[in-house]
Amino acid sequence: MSGAPTAGLPRQIAGAPASARDDRFDVAVPTTEQRSIAAGWLLLGVAALIGAGVFSILLVLARTPFFANLVPAGDFFRVALVVHVDLSVLVWFVSMAGMLWTIDTSPRSLWLGWLALWVTGLGTLFMAVAPFTGAATPVMSNYVPVLDNDTFLYGLVVFGVGFLLLTLRSFVAPARMSLQLDGADALRFGLKAAAVSSAVALMALVWSAADVPRELDARTYYELLFWGPGHVIQFTWTLLMLVAWAWLATLVGSPLPLSPRVVVLVYAIGLVSVFAAPLIYLNWSVPSVEHRKMMTWLMRFGGGLAILPMVLALAVALARRAVSTPATRPLRASLIASLLLFSVGGVLGFLIEGSDVRVPAHYHGSIVGVTLALMGLAYALLPRLGYREATGRIANSQPWIYGGGQLLHILGLMWSGGYGVQRKVAGAEQTLRSTQEVFGMGLMGFGGLLAIVGGVLFVWVVLDSVVAARRAR
Repeated sequence: MSGAPTAGLPRQIAGAPASARDDRFDVAVPTTEQRSIAAGWLLLGVAALIGAGVFSILLVLARTPFFANLVPAGDFFRVALVVHVDLSVLVWFVSMAGMLWTIDTSPRSLWLGWLALWVTGLGTLFMAVAPFTGAATPVMSNYVPVLDNDTFLYGLVVFGVGFLLLTLRSFVAPARMSLQLDGADALRFGLKAAAVSSAVALMALVWSAADVPRELDARTYYELLFWGPGHVIQFTWTLLMLVAWAWLATLVGSPLPLSPRVVVLVYAIGLVSVFAAPLIYLNWSVPSVEHRKMMTWLMRFGGGLAILPMVLALAVALARRAVSTPATRPLRASLIASLLLFSVGGVLGFLIEGSDVRVPAHYHGSIVGVTLALMGLAYALLPRLGYREATGRIANSQPWIYGGGQLLHILGLMWSGGYGVQRKVAGAEQTLRSTQEVFGMGLMGFGGLLAIVGGVLFVWVVLDSVVAARRAR
């Protein structure tokens, strides 16, 4: 990309004539009713982060030395953990996918887009209020922890239906891709690949529901139910992050040193492993040990095939000097922080031994890497969705505060895990026996609180942008 970055400008204004091939990785946002639907998904994601932030404060305090005794442990901690994880990961990621997939569709079947948004939002609301509607037994299943509570389970089903409708619309109303295969086409291919991955994950969920015996205890049932689809859906989040990386790199004036065709190949490599999932289901029953092992291997090795070349390309791109503008500073900060956190999370995965807090250290890094990339893309798309640009000191510092806090958080977990501190416990249950363990969990707590501040700042910047635009109207 030559010249000044154009974070908030449509492609037609910012670049070459429409008839010319444009190799920049940038997609124009429709100015039709689609834009309103896309903005709705963004606001749903922000609302989910607000709810997750409330519960995260309680979580961090429950595991931080000297504060842990002020917060009830046991079921309270686990109930808060369930809602926090589901809001900050599941709902946030689905909402951002909804925003991006809505942008990457045609104006057809808009009613289905609205229906998907409202159904997903209703499901989210029920999950968020479930802890306050009566007894809620936490089930700490991987990928999708659950509250054994009628309100929560109803909300989870409704949310799943909304996600299904969202994925369905991405197939019934796809945006066209040109034969030139330019930069926009490459990003659209990546978004479509993520939708395909989601469809496979939903298929895996239905298959697991049919194959897992319902008479099992709740912990075993939900663990088996979400194991397969949980592994597959990680490909969706990773593909969305790779799309965000290429998009943001262009907007900040550090475009990837890769042609659109090569980027399409990278996205295709990131998708191809997904198709091994049905083969695993055909050959091994869901409750079997073999099924669990094969799904783990699928994500561990298949998920990394596309990441390494993109990481290397992005590192080269960011090493180039680029013109800095108020509009691009938050984007660049988000991009660099995303690359750093995701890379640290990946490295920590090779250091895991047993079931201690090194496990959440690993996946926190990876998840936060995806989150930061999507936060940066949200900043970039705010003006294209009709809101004010994200500029100023708060927007510039937010990715560093959030990313830095999360880095301290996962390093504290990694340190403590080396001394045997177990995961999914809090308060007195942690049995911190040594100064090293106390230091590690204290570092975790400080980093977690700093990350909460960063999350609050992101919500502030987005809502301030939205409110300012509406006042201007």
